[in-house]
Amino acid sequence: MDGSGKCGFGSGVSGPGVLGRYLAAALAARFASEGMGLAVVLLALERTGSASYGAFVLTAWLAPHVLAAPLAGVAAGRARRPRLFHVGALAGFTGAVAALAGLLGRAPLPAVLAVAVVGGSCGPMVTGGMSSLVAGLVPAGARRDRAYGWDSTTYNAAAVLAPAAVGLAAAAGSAAPAMAVLALAGASAAALAATLPFGGSTPAGGSPSAAPPAPSEPNRAGLGGGLAALWRIRELRAITAATTLAFVGLGSLTTTSVLLAGRLGSPGAGGVLMTAFAVGALTGSLTLGRLAGSEPGRLARRAMAGTGVALGAAAFSPSLAVAAVLFAAAGVCDGPLLTATLRVRADRAPEAVRAQVFTLGAGLKVTAASAGAALVGLAADVPPQLLLSAVAVLVLASALLHLLLSPRGAGAGAAAVTGPAAGSATAGAGRRSPGAR
Repeated sequence: MDGSGKCGFGSGVSGPGVLGRYLAAALAARFASEGMGLAVVLLALERTGSASYGAFVLTAWLAPHVLAAPLAGVAAGRARRPRLFHVGALAGFTGAVAALAGLLGRAPLPAVLAVAVVGGSCGPMVTGGMSSLVAGLVPAGARRDRAYGWDSTTYNAAAVLAPAAVGLAAAAGSAAPAMAVLALAGASAAALAATLPFGGSTPAGGSPSAAPPAPSEPNRAGLGGGLAALWRIRELRAITAATTLAFVGLGSLTTTSVLLAGRLGSPGAGGVLMTAFAVGALTGSLTLGRLAGSEPGRLARRAMAGTGVALGAAAFSPSLAVAAVLFAAAGVCDGPLLTATLRVRADRAPEAVRAQVFTLGAGLKVTAASAGAALVGLAADVPPQLLLSAVAVLVLASALLHLLLSPRGAGAGAAAVTGPAAGSATAGAGRRSPGAR
């Protein structure tokens, strides 16, 4: 804190200690989020004997992610005390997890659903909302690129670790302890987030923005500001449209993998394929995703193209072992996609609507994944090879869509749109403008 009471962003802000605390908070929060799907279904089945009960609760948990995303972004931007808002969102998320652990299967269903809706409404702040903080913790340039590589790794690590931890706890006796572990992880995330500095973005020089908004002067960007930025700024429009299309396909991957495993003679091995994909994604984010010198748009296209090719090959696998290897290869290619997406959002989103851009992007991907899961449910009688081929085509089409929507040779023009006058986080990072490489 400086003498005025503002949270400053001096040299200490970008130090490894601050980033380490952020990554620990992000991993804990996303661990809790990733584990909820399996934990809710298992606990509902354990206490009520009905999987449909768990499905209703899970739907109530996920649906608000879509509706709350733009509102959460606006609220984060306008918050007079951003630390209180972010920590409060994590605390609300954690409280809902803990409440569901006690109420699920014991309290009337409407009360349980209401708690799930409240917790789900905090969900966008666990995903995109937290990622929006990185630009204020690390100076623009290669260090921030690497920070986003680590941030995307927390998503992939949580996707691997959380289901495994929940499954082990349930196998040991009950899913209730698993829910308790998830609540503890959420509480840890809130406690760690409370120690982070909050304020404006940190430019390439590592010093604070010239005039970050004071706690008493919150951001006044309207509800449509984030949507306008996603449409007006071509780099944001390209990455948002492409990843949304890709997630229509990737959202159906879990069901498709189960069907494919059955086709290959191992009906219960769908989880093996998805674990291979998740481990591959973690590996990719730790390796390819940390290529800080790569232009993020190009990295995103290559990630989508590689994922599509690998999944297309997996559709015609002669055995489960070959399919698992190809799913792992697809995951390795997919790993850098989130890193690249986060970098584009941070580099191109005007500071006034950065939180909205992050939460909206996350909400659109959840929506797309839900639509993909519903579509594959309607087409469950189609041969799984064709379903997985369709997934691959959608992911490949997303790479093409990104190429078509991306600006060409427009480095100066893009900078003009998102330059210092617009409050962009990339005022000092013009070297990564499209066409510069």
